Amino acid sequence: MTRHSRIRTGWTAGAVLAMALISGCEGLEGGTPAPADGGAAAPAAGPAVSPLSNPDGTGPGLAPVTGDGPRKTARRLIEDLATKGRGPKTGYDRDEFGYAWMDSADGVPLARNGCDTRNDLLQRDGQDVRFRSGSDCVVVAMTLDDPYTGTTIEFRKQDASEVQIDHVVPLSYSWQMGSSRWTEGKRRQLANDPLNLIPVQGRANSAKSDSGPASWLPPAKPVRCAYAVRFAQVAAKYELAVTAPDRQAMLRQCGG
Repeated sequence: MTRHSRIRTGWTAGAVLAMALISGCEGLEGGTPAPADGGAAAPAAGPAVSPLSNPDGTGPGLAPVTGDGPRKTARRLIEDLATKGRGPKTGYDRDEFGYAWMDSADGVPLARNGCDTRNDLLQRDGQDVRFRSGSDCVVVAMTLDDPYTGTTIEFRKQDASEVQIDHVVPLSYSWQMGSSRWTEGKRRQLANDPLNLIPVQGRANSAKSDSGPASWLPPAKPVRCAYAVRFAQVAAKYELAVTAPDRQAMLRQCGG
């Protein structure tokens, strides 16, 4: 079976793991060994799924969180986050998190599968994906339903900046909230973890910069609670605090 056929295989384990992420995740400092086949397989690209049923980030997109029960679960997840003030950015450099889109970050899904993180994510969320001749990795064209703007983007590699991969919890934000004291291995995990990565419209990603939810939310209002959930899932998994205004903004998006 090729690497591409593995990454497109269906995935069904998210619901089983959902509550585990609600209470956080321990033991990330040393990293979890990656499975021998290079990590958990992602599903075939298709309709976006709710972050509450996609706790490892291998499912595509970011579907709205709707209904009283799911939104209550979302608020519990957000309420459990620790808060503190945002520290200085002194010493921050993207290279502190490894080179961009490395395939060798241990302990995260899709690592060491022979394809860099960016192309893994384009395959995960894109539809009608086309590859460079002779490759089952490099995406040269696809259709993306951008969750942040609610628009459909016809991506072509010659206009690569039209689609960017957003770090939901920005790396510089994490640095100011404590990742400056992590091991390099744990920072590499955060930078390449599918849970923290979403292909989106380049202009929206640039507008977000390193903002937290109190300063920036997706323009598409229906997805804002889902975005808050994903931000909280990443913070909980990596035991990161958020600022009090960010937590309050996240709660408001989910009816809190």
